[in-house]
Amino acid sequence: MIGMSGKVALVTGGASGMGQIIARRLATQGARVAIFDVNERALQDTAAEAENLNAFRCDISRLDEVEAKVAEVESQLGPVDLLVHAAALMPSHKLQDHSHQDMERLFRINYFGTVYMVQAALRSMLERGSGRIIAFGSIAGIALVPKMGAYCATKAAVNAYMEVLQNEIRDSGVRAHLVCPPAVNTPLVDQTLATDSPGSIIESKNSGRLADPEKIVDAIEKGVGKDRDIIYPSEAKLLYLWRALFPKLWWKTVMKFEK
Repeated sequence: MIGMSGKVALVTGGASGMGQIIARRLATQGARVAIFDVNERALQDTAAEAENLNAFRCDISRLDEVEAKVAEVESQLGPVDLLVHAAALMPSHKLQDHSHQDMERLFRINYFGTVYMVQAALRSMLERGSGRIIAFGSIAGIALVPKMGAYCATKAAVNAYMEVLQNEIRDSGVRAHLVCPPAVNTPLVDQTLATDSPGSIIESKNSGRLADPEKIVDAIEKGVGKDRDIIYPSEAKLLYLWRALFPKLWWKTVMKFEK
């Protein structure tokens, strides 16, 4: 990331997947890194890798907990210069089978968790007139697939929220980036595969076509370096264009994997 030596970074989902990769890279660059996660064992194991990795257990679906933990980070490490929000859930169910309770939980974590984290870090950034936010939306919020209707809806909401925020704060000195990755070979995809996964994701896993998380993080760093508002790593831009230009062909293709 850009010039993070000696600065404070906060990474959610920092104990696994791309959040963990980013946290490790920031620590190597000399940042003081706070990692948020609910997996306490993985948090402690990750924090033990470097002196400048600091573990904070935080349930991002709870506003009171988010605000308390961000305040704790600022008290211990200093004002947050960079927020990387990667935490999410990605179960798969047909909409007719997905319970209201589970859908509400998904929105509390994926969408409201994003809102809570962004707002908690943004206040201080706006006061200082500097800072950077990188939030993970998803190409799944645009290029929709069966059995992931609730997840796609949460990520469509995140995509919209971050794009509006970018433009509302453009002249504030604070930069916000939206990342819309494709399916990546991380524990998040394993959640999908452990439930009623779309056939297209099963095929991608079996054929080795899931995106490499290290390469996705490389693309994110490159996009931030070029100051892009929205970053579409790997094949995400192609999927975006396909869904936008040929929606009938898109649905015909993804539904073939369900037969």
